[in-house]
This record gives sequence, C-alpha cells and structure tokens, in this order.
Amino acid sequence: MDQLSAMRAYRSIIESGSFTQAAERLGTSHTSVSRLLRQLETHLGVRLLNRNSRNFTTTEAGARYYRDCVDILDRMDAAQQRLSADPEQPSGLLRLSLPHAVGALELAQWLPAFMQRHPRIDLDLSCDDRIVDLVKGGFDLAIRIAGPLRDSALVARELAVSERVLVAAPRYVAQRGLPRGVDDLSGHALMAYVGDGPSLRLTSPGGAETTVECGERLRLDSILALHAAAIAGLGIAAFTRLTVREDLAAGRLLRILPQLHAGQRHYYAIYPHARQLAPKVRAYTEFMRAHYAGAQAS
Repeated sequence: MDQLSAMRAYRSIIESGSFTQAAERLGTSHTSVSRLLRQLETHLGVRLLNRNSRNFTTTEAGARYYRDCVDILDRMDAAQQRLSADPEQPSGLLRLSLPHAVGALELAQWLPAFMQRHPRIDLDLSCDDRIVDLVKGGFDLAIRIAGPLRDSALVARELAVSERVLVAAPRYVAQRGLPRGVDDLSGHALMAYVGDGPSLRLTSPGGAETTVECGERLRLDSILALHAAAIAGLGIAAFTRLTVREDLAAGRLLRILPQLHAGQRHYYAIYPHARQLAPKVRAYTEFMRAHYAGAQAS
C-alpha cells in the first residue's frame, strides 16, 4: 500500500463529503478510493469511517487521524513547493473564493496585472457572496469584505480598510436633484443590499451618526445587481470606495453627501490552515495588499 496515496484519498473523502467526489478530485475511480481506504484501515488496525450505502461519519479515531493527515500532507506539500519553486516565479493552480465586488466589479483593476506578474500561476476563480467552506471546496484562499473579524479560529490577514460611500448616477441626479443634507434623503430612492439590512448608518467627520431607512422600493441580494441598478440611475446606493473608485473617476457615478460615510469594510485574505503559506498563496496576498494600497493612495 502507498500510505501517502491512501492518506490523500482519506483526506479527500472527508473534505468532499463523498467517495465519488473524492475520486473526481484525485482523478481516479470510486473503486480505487474505496480500496485505498480499506487498505489504510487494515494498516492502521482501526476503523476510520462508519458508513452505509448512502453516507458516512468519522469515528473518533478517524477524526483525529484526519487532522493528522491534514498536518502531514500540508507540510509535505509546502516543503516540496519550497524546494522546487522559484521564489521569484511562484507556480501552480491557485483556487480562489472571491466576493462579487472583488471577482467581478474590481476584476479588471487587478487580474491583468497579476497574471502578467505571475505567468506560472494558474487561477481558478469562484465568485460568490455566500460564505463557503474553504476546506471542503478545495480553496487555497478566500477574500472577504466584512466588519472587523471577531472569530479567532479564522486565519486571516487584513488587506485594506475602505469607507462605504453613497453614490448615484448622473442621470439620477439630473432627474431627482442632489441631496444637500441627510434630511434631503427622505425624498430620494435609497436602494438596499439585503446583506446590509434595511437601514444605513451615516457618520459625519465629527463622529455624529444618523440612521436612514433604505430599500423601500428596491432591495437586492446581489452586489452586482445593486451596482447595475445604480449605474442605470435607479437610486442611491452604498458601496466601498474601492469598489466604485473607477466609476467615480470616469463619471459613471457621483458621490452623494461626500461629507458622510456609511461605515467601513475590511478586506481580508482568509486561509484554510494556519501553516506555512505556499508561494503562490503568499504571492497573491502580497499582490492584493499592494494593489489596494496603491488604489487608496490614488
């Protein structure tokens, strides 16, 4: 038995949740994965999984062994990458989970430069505003836009902090006028992103806060749709300054009440494991950190 292959098969079974998906991930057959698991259990002298025809659960020993497998295999992979990789030219497939704001609205600002700088890194991008399981999804890294993280179990690095600003299209301003103060917003169409709730908390330079209701006529559960609605002139919306900076520079959107902001959002790089980062992961993290620093400076 090739114990390392059996350990990789076992890890894939746990992380993918099925023998079939584990086989697809490893590029082999269901039969081969099942055989490796049986051989591994025989070799170890313990049962790792309780299984029936439809599903499985890990035994207590199986859960402990899975954690050991992850630690051993990750360390081996990192050691091999450090030996074989040119530190100036990291390589390999990098699987990223990105929110739509980064993977779609901001993509043209960073992707061409990253691919030019790192020609040996292949990218597999998944854009979804829902929180995904990085381990089960097989992702190397995720970017998240959120408030300050409070969960110490997450392995995260802050890439940037960006204010949320109110914006609207010139067409909307021409039709409805330009609000001069917070009180004027009651007569305007404030669109809502469902993930933010039904109200916006606006803060002045002096720290005074005002809460305004939004989404009375239009609520959307997609940042992409909210952006499209704003560009189309359907109302006022809040985005991070990083998301709409090129729209503002090009005149596609205008700042509304620029003396106010709707809070801050933190951009984080999230890792599945707190271990030595692979060169490709480190390269992407450092690139995005520099990209956001440059974007905010400009």
